Amino acid sequence: MTMSRRTFIGSAIAGVVISSSAAAQEDSVANNQEPTDMRVRFTFNSLTMTAVLYDNPSARDFFSMLPLDLMISNYGHNEKIAYLPRKLTEEGSGVFSNEQPYDLCYYMPWGNLAMFYADYRHPGLIRLGRFEDGRDALHVEGEFPLRIEAV
Repeated sequence: MTMSRRTFIGSAIAGVVISSSAAAQEDSVANNQEPTDMRVRFTFNSLTMTAVLYDNPSARDFFSMLPLDLMISNYGHNEKIAYLPRKLTEEGSGVFSNEQPYDLCYYMPWGNLAMFYADYRHPGLIRLGRFEDGRDALHVEGEFPLRIEAV
């Protein structure tokens, strides 16, 4: 049985569409932005912040590392950073929009946490969660010992 050119082209297009759709669904699951019951406390300079983590592999990997004792410092004009002892899985990566102040992210190239207190847009980030309480602490200038633990 021979296949007509029209049937062949239609089958090829359907295969590409189905593959693209599956890849997009897989990416949205990996980069899930839904809050979980994983809550994290950040303490530095006698100040405390609480963040809720999202349901993605990178956020779960970060949570598995807790508790952590790191250093937090200002970077640029809109964020604080802290270097993790090891890199996180990048399975939580994927394009996201609606960046907002008080997002908790992971910067893949350097392996650090990025805690934004002002508008931002930068490639290479995985959004891990969002700060809920104590956000004003991010506006305190300086470098401090930082304790991160599960709540």
